[in-house]
Amino acid sequence: MPRARAPRRGAPQMRLRIGFVLIAFALSVFGARLVQLQGLDPDSYAAMAAAEGSVDVVLPAQRGEILDRNGEPLAESADGLMVIADPALVNTDKDGNEVDRAPDLAKFLSTKLGVDYFTTLTRLRRTDTQFQYIAREVPAAKATAVVARADQLGYDGLTTQRDPIREYPAGDVAANLIGYLGTPLPDGTPNPAAGGGFELSFNQLLSGTDGSARYSVAGGQKLPLGDNTIVEPTDGSDLHTTIDRQLQWYTQRVLRQTVDAAGGDSGTAIVLDSRTGEVLALADDPTFDSNAPTESSPDDLGTRSMQEPYEPGSVEKVLTFASLLDAGKVTPRTKLTVPSELDSNDGHTIGDWFDHGTIHLTVAGALAKSSNIGTVLAGNRMGPDQLHRYLTSFGLGQTTNVGVRGESRGILPPASQWTQGLEDRIDFGQSVSVNALQMAAAINTIANGGERIDPSLIEGRATTTDGQVVGTDVAQRTRVVSPKAAHQTAMMMERVVDPEAGVAPSAQVPGYRVAGKTGTAQRANSDCGCYDGTFTVSFAGFAPTDDPRFTVYVVVQNPRNGGGGGSVGGPAFSKIMSYALRRYGVPPTDTKPSTLPVEW
Repeated sequence: MPRARAPRRGAPQMRLRIGFVLIAFALSVFGARLVQLQGLDPDSYAAMAAAEGSVDVVLPAQRGEILDRNGEPLAESADGLMVIADPALVNTDKDGNEVDRAPDLAKFLSTKLGVDYFTTLTRLRRTDTQFQYIAREVPAAKATAVVARADQLGYDGLTTQRDPIREYPAGDVAANLIGYLGTPLPDGTPNPAAGGGFELSFNQLLSGTDGSARYSVAGGQKLPLGDNTIVEPTDGSDLHTTIDRQLQWYTQRVLRQTVDAAGGDSGTAIVLDSRTGEVLALADDPTFDSNAPTESSPDDLGTRSMQEPYEPGSVEKVLTFASLLDAGKVTPRTKLTVPSELDSNDGHTIGDWFDHGTIHLTVAGALAKSSNIGTVLAGNRMGPDQLHRYLTSFGLGQTTNVGVRGESRGILPPASQWTQGLEDRIDFGQSVSVNALQMAAAINTIANGGERIDPSLIEGRATTTDGQVVGTDVAQRTRVVSPKAAHQTAMMMERVVDPEAGVAPSAQVPGYRVAGKTGTAQRANSDCGCYDGTFTVSFAGFAPTDDPRFTVYVVVQNPRNGGGGGSVGGPAFSKIMSYALRRYGVPPTDTKPSTLPVEW
């Protein structure tokens, strides 16, 4: 029987040693590479990976709507898409070969989307990115059709992403308040020309927060298992205004006709809810279409009625007489002997708009006839400090703080600067300046029984981008004159529109009692520091007198037809007031109008 062979010693141990050596060698190679990647040159390799393997995309937030008091949109966001391109795919054929398709595709996109050819060509030839904006805020149907057609023509690398479009369905309605929003530039940054109105003032509230997406790509395709990160956008909040879109539309049309017929430079018309101070309409003319702001003059893109102060003229007499009545200095029947002219102690001569000898007017008659001389004679019964306090309480010299950027506070000179001559001129509305909403709110104080209400353009409460809290919830009420003084003033204002006693019968509204006041003021020219011979004409009033529902104020700058506040502003007031009363179902007045005497 053969002897068994002894096992070979040492062979397994040798193999193990060799294996360990090989493993150690491999690990040392990987370790060295790891040190190189993470220790010696990490930034360059990370940058290369990012450039070749990841894409960052902005996910736009949907902007909040701007709505009228009835929920009708004044500004809204519609479905839209951005068109984006991957230059690597654009310039690679089906077999992976490099080709120069950028010129043909740039021409196609320029034709279909209206983008600049040379800018698009530059973007399509980029080699350091896989994501380039081609067009922003393209209507969804159009963007989809363009990308589909490009694919049919053999152009790869075009895709779309959600990108809401800002639209203004009412066009120019309330554009002076709403403002506009420019289209983002092709590289995705906001348009530097965008802004104006509520779009700018409440941008932070409306805009929300854009989201972002980062995902890994290879060969132009998204890697499902790659590094994909998404931060969802937070949509903006809606802004609810006090504007009545239909009434605003009508007010703008009447104002345009009025300015055109008078040959004026510009005009303003305002409708307030007398009880709440809410602004139902605030129109400027000329204005613009928020969908196409660049097609209008830059001078027309703001809120002229609140940003350009002017001297109100005789409308301010309402405030002077209300103050005198409240202070107990006069009554509506106080007798005034009014000369043909009056020398002021500063060397100026005060006259009336109509020629007359010495006439005998009551205080009610001085307002009804709009006598400057009669107003000054009555005003001299009250000292400058006292009148200044009243005018300040009426809101003159202060902004209304309704959320409109660039609002002027007007000019009410400090009482310490008042001379007798300056007080005389302020009595009848010269040497003091206002913005239109400021003046409308002052007149509304009389309509509201002597209590001033802060005007509001925003329902509820909202915070501007500058941190100002505005809206009906924060509107303040201030007692300026007594209910008795306000009632007496209203009865005096009724005589202004009386066909026999007053100067503005054309401001009447059939079926309703109307209280009103005309205004004609010389316009100051900053170039010469003087009055230049042009005028501001206006009419302010409320109705029904016995239970005021609306306050309307119409202003026209530099009419060239020779008309005054009664003949130019009166008819416009009548049309706008009549429409508002009918729209809100205010029943006709069944009480008799004022019969206060105007002469003695």
